[in-house]
Amino acid sequence: MTWDWTVFLNDDGGGRTYLQWMFDAWGWTLSVAGASWVVAMLFGALIGTVRTLPNSPWLTRLSNAWVELFRNIPLLVQIFIWYFVIPKIFPALKELSSFVLVVFALGFFTSARIAEQVRAGIQALPRGQRYAGMAMGFTTAQTYRYVILPMAFRIIIPPLTSESMNLLKNSSVAFAVSIAELTMFAMQAQEETSRGIEIYLAVTALYAVSAFAVNRVMAFVEKKVQIPGYVVAGVAGGH
Repeated sequence: MTWDWTVFLNDDGGGRTYLQWMFDAWGWTLSVAGASWVVAMLFGALIGTVRTLPNSPWLTRLSNAWVELFRNIPLLVQIFIWYFVIPKIFPALKELSSFVLVVFALGFFTSARIAEQVRAGIQALPRGQRYAGMAMGFTTAQTYRYVILPMAFRIIIPPLTSESMNLLKNSSVAFAVSIAELTMFAMQAQEETSRGIEIYLAVTALYAVSAFAVNRVMAFVEKKVQIPGYVVAGVAGGH
C-alpha cells in the first residue's frame, strides 16, 4: 500500500484543489457547529431554568415536554423532519436555506441536553442560595439572574464542554441535506480520487483539532470563572 498525499494538490474539476475544498468544508463544519451552539445555549439555558422555577407547574410541564421531545428522537430523523416535513406544514419556511434548517435541528436537539445540565446545576446548589436572594428582597427573576445562574453555570462547565464537543461531531449529519461540510467532502473526494485513506485521515485530523480547540477554550473559561474551594458532586450530564 502506498500513500499519495499529493492528491490534495490535484484540481477537483471546479477550479480549486482538494486541499482548498477541504478547508472550505471545514469552514462549513465550524459554521454549522458554532451557529447551532448559540441556538442550543439560548434555548437550553431558558428551558433548563424554567424547569426549576417554583410554583410554575404549567411552564415546568412544557419545558419537560421540550426536553423529552428533542432528546428522544434521533438527530438524523429530526434533520429530515426540519428539511422535508416542516416546510410543507409552514410554507414560509421554504425560503430558509438548508444551513438554517440544520442549525435549528441541531440546536434544538442539543438544547434539550443542555437544559438537563442547567437544571442539574441549579438543583445542585444549596437551597440557602435561593433563600439568601429572597432575604435580600430580590424577586424570583433577580434571584436567578444575580445569585443562582452565575453559580450554576460555573459548575456545569465540564459537562458543557463535553456537549460542545459532541455538537461539533454531530454537525457531520448536515451532509444528509447537502451541506458541504467535512463529511460530505470526504465522501465525494474519496469517490473522485479513490484515495480514501488520505482523505479520511485528513478529515479525521481536522475534527480532532477542532474538538481539542473547543476543549481547551472551555478549560480556559472554567479556570477563569471557577469558584475557589467550591465543589459540587453529582451534576448530571457530565463526562
